[in-house]
Amino acid sequence: MSQQLIVVFVMTMIIHTAETLSYSIRLAGVRLNKIAVALSLTGIIVLVSRTANLIQAPLAATFVDHAKEHVSFLLLNHLRIVLLASSVGTVIAIALFPTFVNLFGRVISKLEVAGSIPKLVASVSLGQLKNTKRYLKIPRFKWSQYRYLGISKKFIGLNVIVTSFYSVGVLSSLYAAYLFPQYSTAASQASGIINGIATILLTVFIDPQLGLITDKALNHAEQRTQLGKIYVVLMTTRFAGTMLAQFVLVPAAYFIGYVVGWL
Repeated sequence: MSQQLIVVFVMTMIIHTAETLSYSIRLAGVRLNKIAVALSLTGIIVLVSRTANLIQAPLAATFVDHAKEHVSFLLLNHLRIVLLASSVGTVIAIALFPTFVNLFGRVISKLEVAGSIPKLVASVSLGQLKNTKRYLKIPRFKWSQYRYLGISKKFIGLNVIVTSFYSVGVLSSLYAAYLFPQYSTAASQASGIINGIATILLTVFIDPQLGLITDKALNHAEQRTQLGKIYVVLMTTRFAGTMLAQFVLVPAAYFIGYVVGWL
């Protein structure tokens, strides 16, 4: 099971790294005043994360099967290690954020000339790949300089909660299948119960605020200079959300079990 754990760990890390780096695309788009192009590129990020999730979920499900056959198997510990990968992936994304803002800025400019993703990929040469080292930038963070930057504490708190729910959605349903074997099939397919709550919160509270922040940056030079710092704050709250997920995992699993049992 150790090899599968490594694969699931890597897949989870890729998912959260890719999703968190979507902020760098937004920032690059705002700086170039090409936000529509930037938002279209986020679809690629979603594709990468969802493809990794297609591999992650079935492999994580094998942990449950193994735990049912071997009483000594520490299923919860394995799931917590997988959750830790989400935190690691978010930290990696934060560290790569300045570099990817520069890289995506170049990608957006090239995409405008190429006209499509396939043509853009075909136009990439070995020399251009070697030149990517010019865009490398070491992040320099000093929390005292960021503060809240006009972001409400409520918005920060909601972002933490939503991230924690999304992080445990699949894993909590798998753990519920283990805790409630009489409903194992239904529970394993019930990740939408937790993710549904997160989606509602995201749609009603998070996305509109994020849109307003981005729109202000497009129309006000002062806001534009602060947008990078705002995104760093939001990425940090994502990291806090992945850490909170460690505490949400078990209660979410019991919640799924009770809901499935009631249905």
